[in-house]
Amino acid sequence: MRGDMTEDRILEFVGRSMDVSIARTHQKLKRGLNALATIGSTAPFVGLFGTVIGIIHAFDVSGERSAFMGMIAGGISEALVTTSLGLLVAVPAVWAFNYFTSRVEAFDLEMNQSLDAISTYLSGFQAMKRTR
Repeated sequence: MRGDMTEDRILEFVGRSMDVSIARTHQKLKRGLNALATIGSTAPFVGLFGTVIGIIHAFDVSGERSAFMGMIAGGISEALVTTSLGLLVAVPAVWAFNYFTSRVEAFDLEMNQSLDAISTYLSGFQAMKRTR
């Protein structure tokens, strides 16, 4: 078996091993980012849904149509609280998603550059051994 393992094959296996290691690390770093993206994109809609329900309740004051705008305005302002809460959740979630995504991309770039450097070094070392 060892007779089949030429230096070229060893370099090929090392390169594949590094590729697999990079892919695994990338997957570990991306864990949880989809949840952040989902929270950031759906939270405003949850808040809007609460606002719509609140406005419907504001216009339906005890089953009677009220002429008092103060009562309706109070209900609407209360309903808008859910929209603000939705945005309060969504904005930091989107910010965190973008931050962590950019960090993962920077790490990917660094890992790929390291892979290229190691491969170049090993190839140069192998070529140097052949010329001796």
